[in-house]
Amino acid sequence: MWLFVLFLAIPLIEIALFIQIGGLIGLWPTLGVVILTAILGTWLVRAQGALALGQLRGSFNELRDPTEPLAHGAMILLAGALLLTPGFFTDFCGFALLIPAVRAAAFRFLRARISVQGFSYGNKPPHATTERYPGDDKGPVIDGDYHEVEESSKRPTHPPRTGPSGWTRH
Repeated sequence: MWLFVLFLAIPLIEIALFIQIGGLIGLWPTLGVVILTAILGTWLVRAQGALALGQLRGSFNELRDPTEPLAHGAMILLAGALLLTPGFFTDFCGFALLIPAVRAAAFRFLRARISVQGFSYGNKPPHATTERYPGDDKGPVIDGDYHEVEESSKRPTHPPRTGPSGWTRH
């Protein structure tokens, strides 16, 4: 229900703002402001998006939780969509999401209301352990069994191939 109200309220707010601002400054300046905010917003989204991508890479490289950089990236993407949508209210919301402090507050608000059940980086093989020997910098120890195979004279011999292999086109 709240989504329906949102889809109804935002266009009504935009129309009211267009009428009010257009009445104050005129048609062409109003359209110029809308186009200018779209261009400026696109430039800011690119700059902020590059910073968010760098933070995301850093969190992956340092094996930290990437939730916050991912959330910031999603909010920057939403800001770009809002800034490209013609209107003053959506432009205000888009520019607000480009402010890091606003994104951090929105992230804290969402994190307080979302419960994460589990988080892991990749799959750990069941036979791998995290034991390390002193002075060993080669990683975890993997236990395993082996047995030596002796050369056997009873190995089957294959006739030599005279034609092309089965993987070659004629």
